[in-house]
Amino acid sequence: MDLNFNKNEDSMKLLVAELRQRTAKVSLGGGKKAIEKQREKNKLTARERIEYLLDQGKPFMEIGALAGWEMYEEYGGCPSGGTVAGIGYVSGKQCIVVANDQTVKAGAWFPITGKKNLRMQEIAMENHLPIIYLVDSAGVFLPMQDEIFPDKEHFGRIFRNNARMTAMGITQIAAVMGPCVAGGAYLPIMSDETLMVTGHGSIFLAGPYLVKAAIGEDVDAETLGGAVTHTEISGIADYKFDTEQECLDQLKKIFSKIGTPAQKAGFDRIAAAPPKKDPAELYGLMPVNGAKPYDMAEIIERIVDDSLFEQFKEDYGKTILCGYARVDGWAVGIVANQRKIVKSKKGEMQMGGVIYNDSADKAARFIMNCNQKKIPLVFLQDVSGFMVGSRSEHAGIIKDGAKMVNAVANSTVPKITFILGNSFGAGNYAMCGKAYDPRFIFGWPSAKIAVMGGDQAAKTLLQIQVASMKSQGKEVSAAEEERLLEGIRSKYEKQTSPYYAAARLWVDGLIDPAETRSLISQAIAAADHNPVIPPFNTGVIQV
Repeated sequence: MDLNFNKNEDSMKLLVAELRQRTAKVSLGGGKKAIEKQREKNKLTARERIEYLLDQGKPFMEIGALAGWEMYEEYGGCPSGGTVAGIGYVSGKQCIVVANDQTVKAGAWFPITGKKNLRMQEIAMENHLPIIYLVDSAGVFLPMQDEIFPDKEHFGRIFRNNARMTAMGITQIAAVMGPCVAGGAYLPIMSDETLMVTGHGSIFLAGPYLVKAAIGEDVDAETLGGAVTHTEISGIADYKFDTEQECLDQLKKIFSKIGTPAQKAGFDRIAAAPPKKDPAELYGLMPVNGAKPYDMAEIIERIVDDSLFEQFKEDYGKTILCGYARVDGWAVGIVANQRKIVKSKKGEMQMGGVIYNDSADKAARFIMNCNQKKIPLVFLQDVSGFMVGSRSEHAGIIKDGAKMVNAVANSTVPKITFILGNSFGAGNYAMCGKAYDPRFIFGWPSAKIAVMGGDQAAKTLLQIQVASMKSQGKEVSAAEEERLLEGIRSKYEKQTSPYYAAARLWVDGLIDPAETRSLISQAIAAADHNPVIPPFNTGVIQV
């Protein structure tokens, strides 16, 4: 390989190493001391519970591992949003597992905790996957109750979703392995079955201290809402166990008896074939600085079966690649930003990563085709936005862009999005960003998400700030302008970081590029559980 490949490979592997280091850090939850305290109580950690529960040798797709990254630092942080969650297999059944992390503020719910738990329920509902709740939580984090309790997408939505999911026929099982208090007490009881661990699990609307304050009654937690109370007196729980391992074993038994759905979506799958081009070369194909051109087709050919990518309208709208392929045997339609500088048949030079009239037109048509054929869509983003200027405006770029956005928004087949590099402006929308309901969305560690590129944004913001200062009669020297520009750029660059996005769940996770193929396969396997694919309809659309 050439020198550029080696430079790209070194840069990407450094980013992947940083990702692994940060993922390892958050995997400790509240830290080693908190983990030791958990073990002193003869309790497993959230990650140990999940590891014990899941089928060995089967894939586990963790969601939101970096949720809360560098957030709530004034309160000591909230690693992984205080919850460990993902999609794995229990007794051969693909399912979702959500586990409160007691080592993080006693499993209390921060705003990001609520957002993450709602995301997991959303995944369960979209894909008709059964869900397991491993409950061990002190309830809402009181210093931030105004940001987690009252609004539509806050804490109460969890229980609304419990009710909706059971009405949809989605299995929900809760294992209470620690406190489950106040409004949170409804979650296990609104599940299909509730398991409790004696001596550790407790469920009550008000704990002993609040009961004492409210009505003057002295009562201990076990008598008030322990496993014996709820399996022998109130009857709201169904099973009790002396150890967590026995409780988790019963979960496995329950799942072993769940019936296979009579119908699935029926997405086409044949025997898988590995890519003929080496997937290890993914690290060296893409410059991580987002400024230099590269061939997106080379990346696609290291992800898809046999490295076969059948391009649709290959010689038209060249700044977006569209085509059919298979990933681990699954049929997929791929929509990807081409980062090479290309030349149209009209002789126009087109910049890579920019969406032009013809590429928007092509992509919209291809997305419609995939909906017609019931083929899941995979979006590979490295997009700077739509082309600007009088030439594009006169040619109707807004009309063509709107057509593509309409096709993406109304698409009913599963959409799976990967952000490889830039994800800027309306390009993020047209390429199925978070607002366009991808079933799953992941980022490479080279991803950047923003309304526009850092330099353009910083200079725009500087112009506004300098104009404001001058309107107040202040003189702004060149040196002062440079200092202001650097401050603005630094802040903006932090906000475009993939970790900033992952912390806020703008993406479901950051991944090693080598995991892309496996995650596509796992995502389609999950989506295939939902047999309901509504009719595709764009409504009024400009042509």
